[in-house]
Amino acid sequence: MAEVRVLVVEDEPSARDLVTAILEDDGYEVCAVADGFAALEAAATFKPDLALLDGGLPGIHGGEVARQLRQVGNLPIIFVTGADSAEDLYGAFRMGADDYILKPFDPEELSWRVRAVLRRSGHAVAQVWECGDLVVDEGTRLVTRAGSPVAITATEFKMLSVLVRNRTRVVPKGQLLSQVWGYEADDHLLAVHINSLRRKLETHGPRIVQTIRGVGYVLRP
Repeated sequence: MAEVRVLVVEDEPSARDLVTAILEDDGYEVCAVADGFAALEAAATFKPDLALLDGGLPGIHGGEVARQLRQVGNLPIIFVTGADSAEDLYGAFRMGADDYILKPFDPEELSWRVRAVLRRSGHAVAQVWECGDLVVDEGTRLVTRAGSPVAITATEFKMLSVLVRNRTRVVPKGQLLSQVWGYEADDHLLAVHINSLRRKLETHGPRIVQTIRGVGYVLRP
């Protein structure tokens, strides 16, 4: 499968670096630029499959950038912006957005929205995630470690999927609770399932699910 190319247009350096890191972790080839002029130049040379575009850019406004990008190959566009009024939302779609993500955003949400837009536009997206010797196949729901299959429960698979899609980033406890169980669950329930998942994974190798005390969990091979 050919590597999917994503153009990131964001003038704020820390936000640009974060979006780039999330996308590269997900296996995309990324070109990140800081303004609309650079975006239009990059679109011609980089030939992206998708653009993530800040609506409030210096120079050429994000809406005009979107309009011009649309004229070159009907490029799918996701607006990533701090504007949150209904008019801003409708305006983004009128300007050609395929989706809209508000800052500050959850990395997991951005990852899933990118995959959804790519699927709708006909691009194949990865369903197999790797972290060291751990492989998680979301299509077949199979997990292997060091080449050996690991039998885990449906709940443990949900937890592991969230962790592996955010590999190298710390996943807060609250994020795991809400994405796996919903808001009714508590920290004790999470800890019990994490310990069970660890025991199964550590049958085939050293500890990979690490605790960041007071924050959450991260995969570190």
